[in-house]
Amino acid sequence: MMYRAGIIGAGGIAGLGILGMHDEDDVGETKVRASHAGGYDATEDIELVAVADVDEEALATFGDAWDVPAEHRYTSHEAMLAAEDLDAVSVCTPSYLHHDHVVDAASAADPPSVIWCEKPIASQVANARAMIDACDRREIDLVVNHSFRFTEKLQRLRTLLQDEALLGEVQSVSAQFRQELLRNATHVLDTLSYLLDQDVDTVAGHLTGTNGATTALDADEQVTDSGGGGFLVTDEDVYINVDCTLEREISSMTFQIVGTEGKCYLNNDDGEWRYWRLEDGEHVERELPGIDGAWSWDEDYRSAFPNAARHVSDLLDGAATNHSPGTEAITSLEVIIGLYVSHNTDSIVSLPLERPLEDVTVTSW
Repeated sequence: MMYRAGIIGAGGIAGLGILGMHDEDDVGETKVRASHAGGYDATEDIELVAVADVDEEALATFGDAWDVPAEHRYTSHEAMLAAEDLDAVSVCTPSYLHHDHVVDAASAADPPSVIWCEKPIASQVANARAMIDACDRREIDLVVNHSFRFTEKLQRLRTLLQDEALLGEVQSVSAQFRQELLRNATHVLDTLSYLLDQDVDTVAGHLTGTNGATTALDADEQVTDSGGGGFLVTDEDVYINVDCTLEREISSMTFQIVGTEGKCYLNNDDGEWRYWRLEDGEHVERELPGIDGAWSWDEDYRSAFPNAARHVSDLLDGAATNHSPGTEAITSLEVIIGLYVSHNTDSIVSLPLERPLEDVTVTSW
């Protein structure tokens, strides 16, 4: 069966590239495979048939690049949802718009069966919960594009940690990535949530007030998203240190995970994954079982989008359980909001957040 997909938001992650990740001359001009449109294009049984964006120039460029006929290009997402019979809808707009676009798609007269929403799920916890509720009411799978979940090496590592207890009981984690918290740290925090499968119940944060994306995106509008970090404690007493303070050029996405029976070091930017087994009181380096080489942006990240689109297809077929649901994506958002609240109130914050803290909003792109 051939499924029909539409995209709300004709920008970078939809299919036209992102500054800092793709060739500057190509961004906004040609189609980029590491994107929602690229994922659909690589999937045999999903066809991208429609796109909506309020920016007519971006809409035309996207439509031409991805061969969307002019009559299926819309300047309002409401018009697209009303006119098109869509099985899947991607939401690729800035994070502060995710709530409106997901809820509108879920509330359409003939809603899609799957909504594939770009990360982070939303810019405030209350909105994220409303998105989840709207999709639940219509029995829609809300898939949040925390793309690392859709890479085979990370899936295998999760199996090693969860099912095979490779490191024994995890005791401590350190993680580092580039600023800013909402735009980038969501990847780090969701990866940790995915690997550890534990809830964070204590957050203490610090903000630097710096935002490298303002320059990188040539943005006119200042936002509150900032570099920062802090420490987290899970409900199983795992201590986690998160540092997302550095500029893109000098940062590396790294994780160090220490358990009672071993430790591992994961450097996704420099292609180094290492594992040590604790043997007779000494750490002895071994190969990571079932993982060939290190995770890489060129190979693993780019494959995440076709993998995610195939997962959307499997959900439409009724052949899978949602691998990245909104109920799990909200975890990283709560931690990020907790870091902001902690910094601004000079306090330690407990999760889950309740009103009025769940209404705190962090603006980003």
